[in-house]
Amino acid sequence: PPLALLGKHASRPAVPWLSALTLFGLGVAGAIAPYLTVALREADPRLPFVLSSVALAAATFGIVWMERALADAGAAPTAEADTGPPKPVQPMLGFLFAVVLLGLGFQVHFALNSAPLYLRHVPAADLAYLMPVFWVGFNLLLLPASFATRHFGGLAVMGFGGIAGAIASLLAINAGNLTALVVLQFIAGGAWGCVLMSAIAAALAIGHTGREGKITGALFALLALATMVRIAVVATGVGKDPSFAAILGWTPTALWLLAGTLLLLLLPAQRKLIVP
Repeated sequence: PPLALLGKHASRPAVPWLSALTLFGLGVAGAIAPYLTVALREADPRLPFVLSSVALAAATFGIVWMERALADAGAAPTAEADTGPPKPVQPMLGFLFAVVLLGLGFQVHFALNSAPLYLRHVPAADLAYLMPVFWVGFNLLLLPASFATRHFGGLAVMGFGGIAGAIASLLAINAGNLTALVVLQFIAGGAWGCVLMSAIAAALAIGHTGREGKITGALFALLALATMVRIAVVATGVGKDPSFAAILGWTPTALWLLAGTLLLLLLPAQRKLIVP
């Protein structure tokens, strides 16, 4: 809902910056989650449910208030009318397929591979301090990515971000020391921030004639599907199989590289998605 409102009422040049602000909270949450887990470890197990319920209620009331305020102020949607010659067919299927690949790559890299990579160099007790490095990179590169998206378009930044993440992931599994691994995790997090922020801008550009909610909904539904796949891998214990674990090592690189290449190939025929 927040992104649908953003797509309907924000000017197109402002979309990347506002998308970056939207995702900044997600990055902060990802960064503090390990510390919060440690802090709540000895607390009443009902407390996390209470906190998450309160946060969800606050967000919901905020969205409802904003939507009513826009309606009362008579704010008109900024979507362009479908006039003039037929527009080129949007690369919706290619875009959504790339989202699936990128989402799966993120889940494998961060949720499945990151902890084992760190455990090569540090004891398990230090993971809570090292896992947020990914989200620090995510947050710090959101703003530069928003400027890049405004000038080069969502698909271009998504494509280059995916390729950068693929390279960082490949180098991370071969990192010889903790310092190199931390730097590469920072870069991988920044690449994912570029990908996710520009993906939102691209989705809003695809659906800018009134389908903003549908396209952004599809985007996050596919990311949720990637999360479900990761949960299934963990729940079934497949990830503990040595042969499967070896495949997981290079899986993010392959997925991100394929997605990045696909997105860049979509660019020449689909300049419509570049945000002016």
